[in-house]
Amino acid sequence: MESKDLINSNMNLAEVLKGYIRHWKWFLLCCGIGIFIAMIYLRYTTPEFAVQAKLHILEEKNSSSELAAFSDLEFLSEGVNKIEDEIEILNSRSNFIQVVKDLQLNVKYTVLGNVKNSEIYNRRPFKINFIATDSIINSSDFTFFSKLSSSSSFGYSLDLDSPSKIFSYGENISTPLGDIVITPNLDYLKDYIGQKIRINITPVVSVAESYQQKVAIGATDELSNIITISLTDPIPQKGLDILNKLVEVYNSNAVEDKKIIADRTSNFIDERIREISKELTSVDQSAQEFKTEKGVTDIANESNIALNVSASNRQELENARTQLNIASSMNSYLSEENGFEVLPSNVGLSDGSIANTTARYNELVLERKRLLKSADEKNPIIVNLDQQLVGLKQSISSSLSGMERNLGLQVNNLSGQLSRINSKIYSAPKNSRELRDIERQQQTTESLFLYLLQKREESQITMASSSPKSKIIDYAYLIQQGPVKPKKTIVYLASLILGLLVPFSIIYVNQLLDNKINNKNELENLVKGINVIGEIPSVGRKDDLLVKKDDRSVLSESMRILRTNLDYIIKSKKNGRNNIIFVTSTVPGEGKTFISSNLAMILASTEKKVLLIGADIRNPKLHNFFAGKNVDKLKVSKKTGDEGLTEYLFNHSLSSQDIIKSLLVHTSTIDIIYSGKVPPNPSELLMGDRMKQLFEETSQHYDYVIVDTAPLMVVTDTLLLTEYADQILYVTRAGNTEKKVIEFPMKLKEEGKLPGLSFIVNDVKESNLGYGGKYGYHYGKGTTKWWKF
Repeated sequence: MESKDLINSNMNLAEVLKGYIRHWKWFLLCCGIGIFIAMIYLRYTTPEFAVQAKLHILEEKNSSSELAAFSDLEFLSEGVNKIEDEIEILNSRSNFIQVVKDLQLNVKYTVLGNVKNSEIYNRRPFKINFIATDSIINSSDFTFFSKLSSSSSFGYSLDLDSPSKIFSYGENISTPLGDIVITPNLDYLKDYIGQKIRINITPVVSVAESYQQKVAIGATDELSNIITISLTDPIPQKGLDILNKLVEVYNSNAVEDKKIIADRTSNFIDERIREISKELTSVDQSAQEFKTEKGVTDIANESNIALNVSASNRQELENARTQLNIASSMNSYLSEENGFEVLPSNVGLSDGSIANTTARYNELVLERKRLLKSADEKNPIIVNLDQQLVGLKQSISSSLSGMERNLGLQVNNLSGQLSRINSKIYSAPKNSRELRDIERQQQTTESLFLYLLQKREESQITMASSSPKSKIIDYAYLIQQGPVKPKKTIVYLASLILGLLVPFSIIYVNQLLDNKINNKNELENLVKGINVIGEIPSVGRKDDLLVKKDDRSVLSESMRILRTNLDYIIKSKKNGRNNIIFVTSTVPGEGKTFISSNLAMILASTEKKVLLIGADIRNPKLHNFFAGKNVDKLKVSKKTGDEGLTEYLFNHSLSSQDIIKSLLVHTSTIDIIYSGKVPPNPSELLMGDRMKQLFEETSQHYDYVIVDTAPLMVVTDTLLLTEYADQILYVTRAGNTEKKVIEFPMKLKEEGKLPGLSFIVNDVKESNLGYGGKYGYHYGKGTTKWWKF
């Protein structure tokens, strides 16, 4: 970024900041109001205190759990102790309902004050005894008021403003909930004598749900078994009691649940033991009667011996049959083989000679195939091999046939032996199987009986040693001694921010919607390339409208700056005198007459000859400035003395000297040509040669000719005269002239209709003045108001 752009950026930022800083009084006022509101808020807002408790959720082991009696059965063992489940159980609606009932939170005592009400928790002046059942009270919504008159009586009313009915303590009071009896608490009653107390009876469920939402429960860490319970409440002791009672209810419910499960388990086991005991007695009696009746001693051993022999014989028979089948298959294969192919080897025959002969046969077959690759079948070597192979095949076949005969005999012998053994087994009494069934049932029933006896003892131990699910790490305690809400620092900071934000927003919106010119800088940004030679401050109602010669006010200094800038522009042009100065504006009311009058006065204070011409003949206003005790007429016309510009333009017999009025204003002498009477045809009069003649004559005799003209946008009078102007001072009024209106004179300048155009900003507020206003000497006698310091 170039240095010029950086300077412009800093200047723009400074202008933006200046737009806010000039309204510092509003910022200070709004901040003060914000702090005051914060003080009121903190004074009458009920503070809330934060309480917290910590629990360690204990992991249940099989040795201590009520379900440990069935842990061997491998069910009900998954997901028993998840921390998320325990949080949900702890935060359950039923737990909070029990807390509300135990602490009687559904009955609320409130002392009514002029501005702020206060709840009474543990220092209640009296106790309410309900005759109706708890179910009715816990579901009712009822409010009444009591005024404590003395230590023996009190007032009762259903409405705050209704008259109270006097009752004595202990007397029955008829209410929509049924009769109630109020008994005094003498320890605290005297503290509330003369005060009115509101008693709210709310449904238990509603109170429980409200605290369920207010209490925050969560694990301290993702993998931690420690739970943090927190609550904010206006009464610290109430919050502590709620958390402690919640933990107590949670643990007591857990212990109660364990005892219920243990009782049910024990009852179930006792019932099963009684039934199984009966079954075991019956089975033992049946075994005794069976052995006595049948004369059986040890049938099992005899049967086991027979079974072992039968199994060994069956194994030998199966091996023999396998060998027989292999030999038969091998022999069939040899008989079907016509050529010389490799025979199967290692097929499982027990005869080693057959295996050796087969191996030799396969070697010769492979050698024959290898020789046939380089010789034919008539080769003597091939022929010799063929003869050997034929002999080996016959030998193998003969061995297999013999083996088949031997194995067939062996199979027959083993089958006979197996038949005899099975006959012996089947011939055993059927009683052995019946006795074995009885003994099996006896063993099963006995083992189950012993198992249930063991589990009954474990269940009794578990029930006697039932413990809570959690261990209290920290009982409920205050997180900090002071209240956590409202936080004074945050409230005051928010009030300051709001106090700054409100005026900032108003100023920002006002600037955003502002389409008016407010000071010289804004106008310079709009009319780049054209001089803005003056910035005139606002004038109060009690201030003089015309500057004086030795005046050192901001208005006088601003007019002197305007005079200096105007002289510089006039002297910069070398052709002619350049002393005819038009003062105009866009619309009426922008101060062109005020500027032209004071410009004439400030020029006259330098002992220059100045002529002020009122050329706005449609709406003349010069006489408003040059009248009164400070204005003396030094010379008048020899005729009527009332002629002005209109009469001069209309009556050719009048000369310029006839209409010029010499005035002593304060201590300065100035010549003025008033506008005269309002003519019916002003435009036609201004178009005549008389106006040109007037300007030519006066410009030769005066150092400055100031012409107060009509507004440009309203009428065309000024445009008819601009050809005679050397300088045109275009007056804009701060806070009144719209920015888009500046396009009108700019366009006229581009068209050449406004020669020597310069701008003036009039009626600028002191806070919007540029450097001249900010750093003026302020020699005037005016006093500054106390709130402007």
